[in-house]
Amino acid sequence: MSKEIKEHLFNINRRQFFGRAAAGIGGLALGSLLVPDIFSAKGGAGLTEDLPLGIPHFAPKAKRVIYLFQNGAPSQLESFDYKPTLNKMAGEDLPESIRNGQRLTGMTANQTRFPLVGSYFDFKQHGQSGAYVSELFPNIAKIVDDICIVRSMNTDAINHDPALTFMQTGAQVGNRASMGAWMSYGLGSENKNLPAFCVLLSKGRGNGQGVYSKLWSNGFLESTHQGVVFSSGEDPILYLNDPENMEKSERRRMLDKLSELNAMGYEENGDPEVEAKIKQYEMAYRMQTAVPELTDLAKEPDYIIKMYGPECLVPGTYAANALLARKLSESGVRFVQLYHQGWDQHGNLTGEMPMQAQDVDRASAALIMDLKQRGLLDETLVIWGGEFGRTNYCQGSFTQENYGRDHHPRAYSIWMAGGGVKPGIVYGETDEFGYNIVKDPVHVHDFHATVMHLMGLDHEKLTFKHLGRRYRLTDVAGKLVPGIIA
Repeated sequence: MSKEIKEHLFNINRRQFFGRAAAGIGGLALGSLLVPDIFSAKGGAGLTEDLPLGIPHFAPKAKRVIYLFQNGAPSQLESFDYKPTLNKMAGEDLPESIRNGQRLTGMTANQTRFPLVGSYFDFKQHGQSGAYVSELFPNIAKIVDDICIVRSMNTDAINHDPALTFMQTGAQVGNRASMGAWMSYGLGSENKNLPAFCVLLSKGRGNGQGVYSKLWSNGFLESTHQGVVFSSGEDPILYLNDPENMEKSERRRMLDKLSELNAMGYEENGDPEVEAKIKQYEMAYRMQTAVPELTDLAKEPDYIIKMYGPECLVPGTYAANALLARKLSESGVRFVQLYHQGWDQHGNLTGEMPMQAQDVDRASAALIMDLKQRGLLDETLVIWGGEFGRTNYCQGSFTQENYGRDHHPRAYSIWMAGGGVKPGIVYGETDEFGYNIVKDPVHVHDFHATVMHLMGLDHEKLTFKHLGRRYRLTDVAGKLVPGIIA
């Protein structure tokens, strides 16, 4: 650019200068209101390719996620994938042409036979969609026109630990950021007095698989994005309350002094985790007021208690956590992750699974109805499902009255509702044996890409540079599933 052109471009009078500056300042003010950290110099790896953190890549269909994770893998063949062929062929061996060399777990690798076993429980069609639902889930059956049943989920892992980790973090190994942490990182919180990512734990009456902190880890992201676990004890969040005899003003002075010391430490060593600690202390201080009000479920009106069931007043139950999830989401928590343990029915499925279903059926349906009546379902994405499916053959000796099913990664069912998902549809299809997917497969990476899309995030653009490589929730795979998007 020549010297004359540069002079011309900058040759403006006083009135023009202030006119243009006023418009720019207005834009800056609007940006800072919409995204408080938009002009922060702390970007670095915390920027997507196009936009700063806290701004969706495009208009989102959902603002928040409630993930009702059924830990241990509920059987799709006793819930949402009806296969009458298995009842007709009960006791016959699974044809090798169907199994086609699929690897086995250590629990069935030594079996010489793989006898097919049909569901002990009846299925009926429900709603205008005519979707088949097992008799174990009568309340979910009533809301079938509000949900999208995906029968074609598939995963790479065949054992619980890698499958759990894969479903939650997009990788089968640890030290990766969980889905909730990615949402917190990309979108931030809607409520400055609450974390963006909360975790609720419950345990059913079936055979349980453990859960562990790596499932809600921040991984390589800043530690402020880690899931905050709520307990069922007197203190929902441990160490949140002030020590005995400490007044609020005293606590405030202590935190101010600690913040000054941490700020000095940050200036000296530049460790971003020091800043993260400052934020965490401040969040804890603000949560002291917000959390007790949220966790007091007894203040809910009678019709809500009746909807979720009396168990919702018992801390730590699935019903209590489902209701708490609604309250957290309604208060602006971006991602609520609920884990319910007890779905690992390798044996005694006919005895255990009804108890597990009873624990979750009423409250899961109540959550959808509750969100809907509050006008929140359209902006809240609800997900229900486990880490993989169960085999169509019996583990161990065959009896139709008392059987178990092994792990099955090739095909399983989940359901989703609200937040931009098409209601009242069944997506994907398995073969007559319920073993292989024959239509519209949905891989775990595809599932993650679609959830992020519904939240207004491009899964290929939300990245974080770590150890010289750019990571993302979907790693190097994943594609949208447009067939379930409204």
